[in-house]
Amino acid sequence: MSGTKDKAKGLANEAIGNVKQGVGKVTDSDKLKAEGKAQELKGEAQQTVGKVKDKLDK
Repeated sequence: MSGTKDKAKGLANEAIGNVKQGVGKVTDSDKLKAEGKAQELKGEAQQTVGKVKDKLDK
């Protein structure tokens, strides 16, 4: 199985996390900013997993 799916999910989570953080800043919501940061970090981890899977497949 390739890591493409993991990398795509990671990119999506990063993007959603960034949007949440932006909305949290605009609305001054610490909760939304924290959720966004957590989702962004989750996305980064998913991308790393995908990259590792791709290297193992080679």
